Amino acid sequence: MRTAVLNPRLVLMSNPKMRYMMKGKIHRARVSDANVEYEGSIAIDSVLMEGADILPWEKVDVLSVDSGTRLSTYAIPAEPNSGVVCVNGAAAKLIGKGEKVIIVSYAMYDEADAQSYTPSVVKVDDFNQALSA
Repeated sequence: MRTAVLNPRLVLMSNPKMRYMMKGKIHRARVSDANVEYEGSIAIDSVLMEGADILPWEKVDVLSVDSGTRLSTYAIPAEPNSGVVCVNGAAAKLIGKGEKVIIVSYAMYDEADAQSYTPSVVKVDDFNQALSA
């Protein structure tokens, strides 16, 4: 079954009160590996993805705390509780193993929802295990 994909520009034109907001974030994860030979993406421990409300194949921004590099890619799930955060493909030339990163997903909310929603934030330790809130 195919679902319709809305053009964000058309949505904004029909409702100018729509806003892009941070939907989820994995805060200060350490890149456990970088693989230039892989086709692309960022592999993320599936427990962290679930906690941050990031779905497989969802677009994410990856922000390097160490170098300031910012890039967009898509998330793929890694083994649960593995601590894996692996930057793949060309992105691995920009963000390397050992760097601290912030992984962010976004969603579009109408004005009322934007005023009252709370994003999902997962803070991790040095082994990419979720810290208690």
